[in-house]
Amino acid sequence: MADLDVKAEVQEVLDKLRPFLLRDGGDCELVDVEDGIVKLRLLGACGSCPSSTITLKAGIERALLEEVPGVLEVEQVF
Repeated sequence: MADLDVKAEVQEVLDKLRPFLLRDGGDCELVDVEDGIVKLRLLGACGSCPSSTITLKAGIERALLEEVPGVLEVEQVF
C-alpha cells in the first residue's frame, strides 16, 4: 500500500481520536508516514503532559495498529 493511502487512513483515525485529545487541552498533528512508521507531533497540553508517552503508545498507536494495515509503529517528533 502506498504511503499516501496509509497517510489518508491514519488521518481518518486521528480525526476520530481528536475530540478526546481536545477535551484534555491537547491535539496531535500527522507529520509523515514512512515505511510503516507514523510520525506525530503532540500539541497543546499533550506536548508537555507527563502521560503523553502513554497516550501516544497505548492510545494512538494501538488504534492505528488495529485500524490501518501497514502501520508498524508510532513515533513522536518534536
